[in-house]
Amino acid sequence: MRLIRGIEMNDNLIKIRNLRVAFDGHEVVHGLDLDIRRGECLALVGESGSGKSVTAHSILRLLPGKTITTSGSICYNGVDLVHASEAQLRGLRGNRIAMIFQEPMTSLNPLHTVEKQVSEVLEIHKGLKGRAARARTLELLEWVGIREPHKRLKAYPHQLSGGQRQRVMIAMALANEPELLIADEPTTALDVTVQQKILELLIELQQRLGMSLLLISHDLNLVRRIAQRVCVMREGEIVEQASCETLFRAPQHPYSRLLIEAEPVGAPVPSEYSHNLLEVDNLKVWFPLPKALFSRTQDYIKAVDGVSLSLHRGKTLGIVGESGSGKSTLGQAILRLVESEGGIRFGNKELSILNQRLMRPLRRQMQVVFQDPFGSLSPRMSVEQIIAEGLLTHGIGTPAEREAAVIRVLKEVGLDPQCRHRYPHEFSGGQRQRISIARALVLEPALILLDEPTSALDRTVQKQVMELLRELQIRHGLTYLFISHDLAVVHALAHDLIVIKDGKVVEQGSSREVFSAPQHPYTQELLAASGLKLPGSARAGAMSIT
Repeated sequence: MRLIRGIEMNDNLIKIRNLRVAFDGHEVVHGLDLDIRRGECLALVGESGSGKSVTAHSILRLLPGKTITTSGSICYNGVDLVHASEAQLRGLRGNRIAMIFQEPMTSLNPLHTVEKQVSEVLEIHKGLKGRAARARTLELLEWVGIREPHKRLKAYPHQLSGGQRQRVMIAMALANEPELLIADEPTTALDVTVQQKILELLIELQQRLGMSLLLISHDLNLVRRIAQRVCVMREGEIVEQASCETLFRAPQHPYSRLLIEAEPVGAPVPSEYSHNLLEVDNLKVWFPLPKALFSRTQDYIKAVDGVSLSLHRGKTLGIVGESGSGKSTLGQAILRLVESEGGIRFGNKELSILNQRLMRPLRRQMQVVFQDPFGSLSPRMSVEQIIAEGLLTHGIGTPAEREAAVIRVLKEVGLDPQCRHRYPHEFSGGQRQRISIARALVLEPALILLDEPTSALDRTVQKQVMELLRELQIRHGLTYLFISHDLAVVHALAHDLIVIKDGKVVEQGSSREVFSAPQHPYTQELLAASGLKLPGSARAGAMSIT
């Protein structure tokens, strides 16, 4: 008998044997064997496409209709879920086995209030209605840390923050106190402080309810802090499974070592330049709110409120803060993509006095790489058309010269030039981000705004993109504005750092100084929540998993 987190575990809750899953005849999970023990947290880790989510969704038969489970068994309390009837599955889904998904905004119904969505689960499985359902809904919302839950009952998903939406998803999943909670990338889209709170919540609820937790994640920092046992998946197979402590201390399989070594490491590249490329003075972006009836005063959302900064040529400035802090708005304001007040000096030009016509020639020198490489690339354009669009806009070169430029820049970002005739959907996430970088690079800019360019990528792909950004910075003397909530990536790339909260800079300085000795409580909170272990850091270590 084993004791984990004070919970006795002497048998398996779920036994998966020889599971094979195929999409239209193409097998994506190959003879998988897996046990989920009572009361434990088991983590499934691996890159996108490794079969993690397919395996988890197979437990509740939530895969698309064209999916065929060719063989195998998934046993839960004597019931083989692979061959269970729809009636049996309906009795289990959301009742004994529940699931929370990666993106709560798309998982919650935008047309229903919080109360309706939580109480629906209670009505279906418990028969609770009216006052009883409302009382239980309030209890669940309080459980998951929603402040003043009675004020949130009539709220719609778009009126909640990302962390609040995820807490509502967890409340729905826990409504019937399930024996197994499947958490599919539950914190990937959240800021580090919100991630920390969700992590603590999951640990607390697991202990309180004695439930099993199947955690699907590519965030090894998260796995290290919550899981008791880890299974590493690659191309539809489990290549290694071990206790969390053993896996991270002495991984046996080369792929496990590759994943662990893919954590962002390294230092910013040396810069040989000494002059400022960018200077920002007292920059403000205020969005007016609708006036109240008969009111004489105008209220504003102060998205950016008096920010000043400077950036040397060839260096990287990291901009960090939670969602809604003003990071992206600041970046857009510097590039004059949103209206602002204050001084913006780029090279020897004062941008704040230029209209859009005079700004246009300078845009060649200032480019952007966005967070979502798929959403930022037109699905109707070939790679060559996407990359050459900027050259056409600025009237640069003949058709032959533009094609040559596209070929050159594809080679620079590590892609085969022959792929230029293909379309974005034919590439992986990492390849699409390389195309986005090539699109920015082809105009030979001096400054590139990188807005969360790696947060949607697996760790191994993220590491490749980071190395590419370093190489390009050395080769071309590029200057980066790097916006991110992933502090490990910022620490590895940024020379200097500014921390933003509610539109204001609360701390700034060299990256090394801020990470090793943060002065502001908000910076300390961000760093503590990240779980980073930095040499010489004055911070406390990561959460214990014992």
